[in-house]
Amino acid sequence: MRCAVLGLAAVLAFAGTSYGQTTSTGAAQADIVTPPKKVVPPAKPPIHKVAAVQVVHPPATKAAAVQQHTTPQSLRGSRYGGFAPSIPAPPPELDTTSPRSLSLVNVNTKEELTVTYWSDGTYRREALNQLNHFLRDSQNGQETEMDPLLFDVLWNTMNVTGYHGTVEVLSAYRSPQTNAWLASVSRGVARDSQHMNGNAMDIRFPGVPVFKIRQSARSLQMGGVGFYPRSGFVHLDTGPIRYW
Repeated sequence: MRCAVLGLAAVLAFAGTSYGQTTSTGAAQADIVTPPKKVVPPAKPPIHKVAAVQVVHPPATKAAAVQQHTTPQSLRGSRYGGFAPSIPAPPPELDTTSPRSLSLVNVNTKEELTVTYWSDGTYRREALNQLNHFLRDSQNGQETEMDPLLFDVLWNTMNVTGYHGTVEVLSAYRSPQTNAWLASVSRGVARDSQHMNGNAMDIRFPGVPVFKIRQSARSLQMGGVGFYPRSGFVHLDTGPIRYW
């Protein structure tokens, strides 16, 4: 039995040496197998969620609502060109009792006229006839019944401006033939111009800036006001309130 145990021990000792490796120094070294390291992926940076921002639009003001509202006045204004103010300023106080006189010079015919067309609460027929002739079509001499309110617009514009001199009239009544010819040669002439209705004048006040005349006429809110700074005049009419 003892011999058998000794023999088994010798066999095991011989087998152990067969798994060793001889180094340059002659020492036996065991072959150590190192398990592979587990690669850990880098941690992702935290994602911060941003709450959605809700844009709250302020409620429209009453003035903005009025500006966006389409009125018959604005429709008429667009029909005749230009635009109508949505929220006009209050008009100035007007003189409704004093006699109303005009001093005019017709730039085309060189004629001059000074006339009191309104007094004692009424229009003067003879004076209106004189104005109808004075403001006739300078191309063919045709006359029409001018709108008396147009003279009030001019007279009040002079008062607001503070001008009391002679008014230069560049154009007043135009016959359909004259207006059609002017529209064909000038882009600034409307084919359905108020001049053909006898309720429009192109004027200037010598020595007064045209923008001041324009502002005074606009403040009245009595009709259309056209601004022509390059030509140096202002258009007045008794049509729908509109500006250009």
